[in-house]
Amino acid sequence: MPRTHEPLSRPAVLTKPRILRVLGTASTVLDPILRQAKADLGFTVEGKVLDGNIAHQVGVVAPESFDVYDQWFHNLEFVWTAHSIRPIELSRIKRWSDVGELALTGKADAALPPVPGGGPNRLLYVQDDGRLSETPADRISMLPLSHCADSFGYRRGLLPEGADMGAESWSWLLDPAWKRATLQSNASIGAIDGILAVQAAGLVQFRDPGNLSIAEIDSLMSILISLRRRGHFPHFWETQAQSAELFARGRARIGSIWSSALVLPTLRGVDIRTAVPKEGYRGWFGGMSISRHAAGPALDMAYEYLNWWLDGWPGAVVARHGYYFSAPELVRRHLKAAEWDYWYGGRPAVDDLAGPLGDPVVGRGHIREGGAYQERVSRIAIWNAVMDEHNYLVRRWHDFLNFRH
Repeated sequence: MPRTHEPLSRPAVLTKPRILRVLGTASTVLDPILRQAKADLGFTVEGKVLDGNIAHQVGVVAPESFDVYDQWFHNLEFVWTAHSIRPIELSRIKRWSDVGELALTGKADAALPPVPGGGPNRLLYVQDDGRLSETPADRISMLPLSHCADSFGYRRGLLPEGADMGAESWSWLLDPAWKRATLQSNASIGAIDGILAVQAAGLVQFRDPGNLSIAEIDSLMSILISLRRRGHFPHFWETQAQSAELFARGRARIGSIWSSALVLPTLRGVDIRTAVPKEGYRGWFGGMSISRHAAGPALDMAYEYLNWWLDGWPGAVVARHGYYFSAPELVRRHLKAAEWDYWYGGRPAVDDLAGPLGDPVVGRGHIREGGAYQERVSRIAIWNAVMDEHNYLVRRWHDFLNFRH
């Protein structure tokens, strides 16, 4: 009698997990956003958080390690030149027409004069020959999303005698009466604050503050190093968490600070004011690009993620630590009236307001320094920048950072 055989079991079909890899910083690669993206889009968004300097280095040398690059516009000078990212087809961006004037022109209103530095418009559109410029085209280098008008912060209780909060100036960063000042360690950001301070103090007037010559860089560094020699700049910071720690411990009394640092638990109860400098703000613009290695499903997921961001929900999350969004009205739908009035409207908080992680960050009655959105971004005096002499600036900036008595 022939032997009977058990039917062979079929091997299970293995489905490859759908994962989108996002490289960025702690400013926008936030757990609530990653979780909600997975819930809404049906695939996992895996965030890799690095400080800005390291993130752009990875963006240049390892584009195969990410699908979406979440960074600042001025970093396009590196990643686009290195061919790390691919053009974004505007035909695949559903709400492109909602992106506002600031992203497209680098200024809040057409009547305003051009703003020096690396405005988002300068590197926005991809031309037929591969160059980036502000001439409209069917492809872009980076989808404009988060941005802000930054200044400096200071411990209000340590205000030097004679200082007037009604006449705040970038020159305060150089005033030895503050004793301990801090700057951001990235040359494309920290040096811009230094430029604003030196000009405000009347020590040097630069031909184009967003693009210094070698001689002007030397003049800037001579002034900053002389102050460091006297102990005025004892510490620098790379991340918002580090800046918060410096202010909380009193190791910095005045210095560069980002809105996202002000809502960190480290600074809870610390009386810090962000200045409204009479010379204007330093502006920055961030967004997302797509790796040149993204193809097939990864490329489709990248476009889904970009479109999901532009729909506004993530912009509401970053609004809760003080950042603005390229399409403000799309964010407004996702904010409570009290949140919109405070973060964008410049009005007093009618309730205690939560931050991006849900913890309370704004007390009832508080008013954000600088006023409403349009008022603040209209006063951007310079954008973060990568200058023609960037390599020389970085070398001299490191001389400043590494100076030892």
